[in-house]
Amino acid sequence: MFATHYHELTELATQLTRVENFHVAVSEDGDDVVFLHRILPGRADRSYGIHVARLAGLPPAVLDRARQVLGELEGGKPPATDALNGHAPGQLPLLARRSPLLDELAALDVQEMTPLQALVRLDELKGRAAREGEG
Repeated sequence: MFATHYHELTELATQLTRVENFHVAVSEDGDDVVFLHRILPGRADRSYGIHVARLAGLPPAVLDRARQVLGELEGGKPPATDALNGHAPGQLPLLARRSPLLDELAALDVQEMTPLQALVRLDELKGRAAREGEG
């Protein structure tokens, strides 16, 4: 697995015996970063994800937001998150979590239900969704 910006992943090497960290050697001159095409053992001393994103041509607004989040993380402050989803608003989670409610909804065979049965089941699912959203 390769990652440019997930410092949390580097901690796995301290917890799992078969996990090792490697990083790409870089040459820095101010804000200019050159990736040297050499793989070295150990974790990187800092994040180069924003540099990679810039090289990939991501829009300046995305890079600006990434710098803001990185600054918050480096300052010891977690970025603002959506309490329900556990990630920053407008950001997809790293690992998608499948909702049991969605699974139940997808499994419903509405063609085999009476209209009353469908309304009752929909009301049950809506109530559960509201209760789970409060947690």
